[in-house]
Amino acid sequence: MINVQISLPDEVARKAKEAGLLSDETIQALLEDALRRAAGKSMLTAAKDIRSATIEPISDDEIVALVGEVRNGRRAQSGMR
Repeated sequence: MINVQISLPDEVARKAKEAGLLSDETIQALLEDALRRAAGKSMLTAAKDIRSATIEPISDDEIVALVGEVRNGRRAQSGMR
């Protein structure tokens, strides 16, 4: 467990205390909510980056070659088991 000390302007601290926002449980819930929101924003940013990325087309021969590589790899793995 980590103890955190914060400094707030008197007026903000008074209002937060009156609203019951300074308890350990409430501050933990507020921080967890902020962490979820930050993670969500990161995911949205990543999704936007993926959508804007261009994927180079590949030929049918390249697809066949890649499928062959995957199949050969699976055959090799199953032979080891």
